[in-house]
Amino acid sequence: MPSTCCSTDGTCSTGTVDRAAATDGVTTTYAVSGMTCGHCEATLTKAIGELDGVTGVDVDLATGRVTVSSAAEPDDAVIAEVVDEAGYELTGRA
Repeated sequence: MPSTCCSTDGTCSTGTVDRAAATDGVTTTYAVSGMTCGHCEATLTKAIGELDGVTGVDVDLATGRVTVSSAAEPDDAVIAEVVDEAGYELTGRA
């Protein structure tokens, strides 16, 4: 996939994965500590978004929550491992 913020339909993106509107799946919100900036947001969006079955990721720095949209119920242990490897701490479902 090319590294660009503009899609083929002429809309621009900030780099977040947000395909949840196009899919009927599961939405799960997690509490994550250690996020403070846009880099944190981008890092988690990319890391979680690369997991199989994940269709969307929304990181809310103000609330410390990460909402994951997926085709099926996510494996909390896998999400926690990816978050931890990225340098943050998943403290549970929000």
